Amino acid sequence: MNKKIIAFCTIITLGSSTVLLQVEAEENNNDNSHQVVDEQRTRLQLELLKGKLELNQVKDEIAQINEQLARVEQAIKDNEAIILETEEKISASQIEIQELESEIEILNDKVKKRNEILKKRALTFQESGGKVNYLDVLLGASSFKDFVDRVGAVASFVEADQNLVKQHESEKQEVKEKQVYVQDKLSELQNMKVELEGMQTQILEQKQQNEQLRSELERKEQDKLAEQAGLMQQDSTLTTLGDKSVIVPIEFNHDSSLTSNVTVQNLITEGFKYIGNSVYVFGGGRNEYDIANGRFDCSAFVSWAFAQVEIKIGASTEVLKNTGTPVSINEMLPGDLVFFDTYKKDGHVGIYLGAGMFLGSQSSTGVAIADMTNGYWLEKFNGRVNRIISE
Repeated sequence: MNKKIIAFCTIITLGSSTVLLQVEAEENNNDNSHQVVDEQRTRLQLELLKGKLELNQVKDEIAQINEQLARVEQAIKDNEAIILETEEKISASQIEIQELESEIEILNDKVKKRNEILKKRALTFQESGGKVNYLDVLLGASSFKDFVDRVGAVASFVEADQNLVKQHESEKQEVKEKQVYVQDKLSELQNMKVELEGMQTQILEQKQQNEQLRSELERKEQDKLAEQAGLMQQDSTLTTLGDKSVIVPIEFNHDSSLTSNVTVQNLITEGFKYIGNSVYVFGGGRNEYDIANGRFDCSAFVSWAFAQVEIKIGASTEVLKNTGTPVSINEMLPGDLVFFDTYKKDGHVGIYLGAGMFLGSQSSTGVAIADMTNGYWLEKFNGRVNRIISE
C-alpha cells in the first residue's frame, strides 16, 4: 500500500528569504491520487475565499442598513418634532382666528352704526324724490347770515359724509383682508400637517422595510458562517488523511511552481527574485534605478514582472483593473491579477499564486507573499480578478 506524503506547509528559500506555499508530493509515483487531493483542496480554498468575501459583504450590508436605520430613526424624531410644532401653530392660529372674529364683529358693529348715522343724515336733508338737495337748503336762508351759516353747515355735512363713507369702505376692506389672511394661514398649516403625517407614515414604512432587510441579511450571515464551518471541516479532513498520510515540510528551489503553465512559472519565478530584498516606494519601479534597487509600488512591480515574460501591461491600478479578462473567484488561477480596496477602490494589486496566496509589493514588507484568505487582505479583497495569461 502506498503511503502519501502531503506537504501543505512548503518552505521556499530564495537567497535570504523564506516564504510559505502549499504543494503536495506522493511516494511511489502515485500522481493521480495526489492530484485529486490537490484539486479538492484548491477548490475548497477558493470556496473558502469566496465565502469569506461574501460574508464580509453581508456584514458591510448589515452595517449600512444599521446606519440607514439610525438615519430613519432620527428622521422620525425630527418629523415628530415638526408635526408637534405645526400643531402648536395651528392652535395659535385658531386662537388668532377667534380674536380676529371678535375684532371683525366689532368692526361690523361700527359699520352698522355708521350706516345708521348716514341714514339719519340723509333723512335730515332729504327733499322730494328721496335726494338731498343742498341747493334748496341754501336758497331757503332767511338772511345773508343765515345763508352763510347754511353754506358752512352744508360743507361740513358733505365732508363728514365723505369721510364716513371712506372710513366705512376702508374698515370693510380691512375686515375682508383679515378674514382671507387668517383662513389662508390656517389652511396652509392644516395642509402642512396632513403632508407631515403622510411623510411620517412613509418613513415608518421605510423603517419596517429596513428592519426586514436587516433580518434577512442576518439570516444570510448565519447561513454563510455555517457554510464556512462546513468547508473548513472538509479542508481539515483533506489535510489529515488518516493513518496513511503525514504532513512534512518540503524544501523547494525558485524553479518550482504551483502551475504547469510555463509562462506563469517564469512570471512567478521572476517575481520571487525581489522577495526579501525590496522596499515599497509609492510611484517607484518606473525607472532603471528603482528596478535595480528593488524600489516598487504594487502596480509597478506587477507591470515589471509581466515584462520579464514579454507581456507589456500598464503600471497603474487604474489601467490594470481594465486589463485582461475578468474571471470569477471560482476560476482563479496562478498568474491572475487580484485587486484590493486599500486607500481607494482597487488601490492595491498583486499576482495570485494559488491556495489563497498572492505575490505583491506591500507597503509594510516590500515584495512578499501574502495570505488573502484571512485578516487584512481578506477584508480588503474586493473580488476583482483579471486574467492576463491564458491557460
